[in-house]
Amino acid sequence: QLQLVESGGGLVQAGGSLRLSCAAAGRIGSRYTMGWFRQAPGKEREFVAAINWSDASSYQTDSVKGRFTISKDNAKNTVYLQMNVLKQEDTAVYYCAASVFPRTWPRSVSGFDFWGQGTQVTVTS
Repeated sequence: QLQLVESGGGLVQAGGSLRLSCAAAGRIGSRYTMGWFRQAPGKEREFVAAINWSDASSYQTDSVKGRFTISKDNAKNTVYLQMNVLKQEDTAVYYCAASVFPRTWPRSVSGFDFWGQGTQVTVTS
């Protein structure tokens, strides 16, 4: 069982930055993919970014490219999402997730097996 705990959300003005953290309790296997999703009110949960635990290769959804960066710290068992140039449309609950079975570049909710409880990010004008 893998427990994921997000932190770092909050209220920020448009154009500002936040860094989200996801601390894992339990071993993150070398073949795992760690990801971030978000869900705005009335919308479906959507993929944001993910990173391969073994080689740090990463991928993102187009709407955050150039603004968000996913990274990891193996020693701390932690994944980060650095969010810059935030926009009001980035307002959502952000969830950390882990894909523990061998999958190729998972992006769907069903492609991830463990989830955190979420952290709210609110971007104001």
